[in-house]
Amino acid sequence: MPAAAAPPTRLHRLPSRLLNQNANRADRLASERLSAVGAHKWHYAVLSSLEESGPASQAELSRRTGIYRSDMVALLNELAQQDYVQRAPDPDDRRRNVVLITDAGRTRLDELARLIKQIEDELLAPFSPAERELLIDLLLRLNEHLETR
Repeated sequence: MPAAAAPPTRLHRLPSRLLNQNANRADRLASERLSAVGAHKWHYAVLSSLEESGPASQAELSRRTGIYRSDMVALLNELAQQDYVQRAPDPDDRRRNVVLITDAGRTRLDELARLIKQIEDELLAPFSPAERELLIDLLLRLNEHLETR
């Protein structure tokens, strides 16, 4: 298969294009690796949120993770079916449920965290630890800037 032709000079160093290309490649790699163990990035997001911030309603989990409410129900059903989360009556409002992480969910979160660390190490292999920290700081600053727009 012939090598891809070099992009035009105007495109080659265009930050928006580079960010998009790298985001797509990173997402593809993470999705493939997580899928191989029967998971996806939203499992990690929900389990992380529950472990870090405690029980939450579906609406609160949606706000915390950025997952659409309409997708959250199906996602929580998957996690509950595997005993990673549990729904329980909200002690402050018995008319609604809160979602809690189970012991099995904590174990699964630890497994996924190790896998994600491997993925991140592979993605960021060209960078030293200091360069990785700088990249993260720069991306966080860019995110904060873009959130205010």
